[in-house]
Amino acid sequence: MWQSVKALLLKPGFLLAVFAISAIFISIQLISLGTHPFVMPPLSHIPFDIMNQPEYLSQFLGKNFTEYNNYIIFKRSWFHLISGSNLYAVYPDEQWDFFKYSPTFALFMGSLAYLNDYIGLSVWNVLNGVTLFLAMRMLPFNTKVQCLLMWFIINDLLTSYSNAQSNGLMCALIIAAYGSMERGKPQWATLWLVISVFIKVYGIIGFCLFLFYPRKLRFISYAALWTIVFAALPLIVTPPQTLLWQYQNWLALMKADAAATIGLSVTGWLHTWFDLSSGYTYVTITGMVLFLVPFSRFRMYSNATFKLLILASMLIWVIIFNHKAESPTYVIAVAGVGTWYFAMPRAQWRTALLFTVLIFTSLSNTDLFPPYIKQHFFTPYTIKAVPCIIAWCVIFTELMLLKPSQSTLETSK
Repeated sequence: MWQSVKALLLKPGFLLAVFAISAIFISIQLISLGTHPFVMPPLSHIPFDIMNQPEYLSQFLGKNFTEYNNYIIFKRSWFHLISGSNLYAVYPDEQWDFFKYSPTFALFMGSLAYLNDYIGLSVWNVLNGVTLFLAMRMLPFNTKVQCLLMWFIINDLLTSYSNAQSNGLMCALIIAAYGSMERGKPQWATLWLVISVFIKVYGIIGFCLFLFYPRKLRFISYAALWTIVFAALPLIVTPPQTLLWQYQNWLALMKADAAATIGLSVTGWLHTWFDLSSGYTYVTITGMVLFLVPFSRFRMYSNATFKLLILASMLIWVIIFNHKAESPTYVIAVAGVGTWYFAMPRAQWRTALLFTVLIFTSLSNTDLFPPYIKQHFFTPYTIKAVPCIIAWCVIFTELMLLKPSQSTLETSK
């Protein structure tokens, strides 16, 4: 009996069905919950967040919002784009929070904007899940390991579904770029990376991957081509001067938003554990330098394990050094931890760290822990981020110590 269940759980087709069906189920559940009135958050909740300023918050009093507000923001961005309205303004009668993505993202949301929310939200969440499934199938592991990795990240994927966010898609695009480069297809790799940047700008870190592969000029040419195409695509529905204005508004919002440095990140950990209230720019710069240090090991560029560890480091880095990191974004970091674990030889201490991430990062927001522990320990001390910060430090060390002859990937299918 157990062998039959185990065989089913390790079938890619079954995982694909789980990813898709759970996306639809959660989408229907979110819509069925209806709306709820806006509640004024404590002024200390997110001290530096631009949305936590009284002049913004006062506009939302008396308003009702859905449980899938992020999707509403994405959907409404299309109508703001075609009407020539400022994409990056506050629209308290429609949604909570700002739209922080590119005008090109708003253009693509036009494909869902006219659909009934039951259909549109389901399609959006399924897109996030299916693309992540397909990307993980590109990783150089055998089928069993790929499925185990997908089970490892599933709770964080469900959390992303529940918030109608784009994190599954972002994770998929970065992994797919790696997979495409490994297969000698820079035209596709650069396409996935450019799309990721036009969703969330931190996708730009994926361009570091081109250092490992030949024909770098070809890579740069494709990247430039795709960037020009995607930057100009909104011209289909908006005039040039309005599009330029939208990009200026986007840049202004990103600059203002950069002041919000408290999240489930290294800066949040330093703030909650050590009462560090300044110097966050230096923390980010230090993190960037440390991320780039392993790239100095030029002799390792052809090592399969080294490249996969760089991918794992990248997936974790973009979250733990992201000043806006929150619980739903951790599907990306947890995917990085899982990638690291399966790329390296089995060891008890690695397994212990993997389960630490599973329990204190992936499951920290579930009913596994009583509300009191979550409210008085996990949340105020940024516990969700800590295991991933430790894992990233471990990966950095292993990147620096990995031997040229060491390659442990299980690549057989």
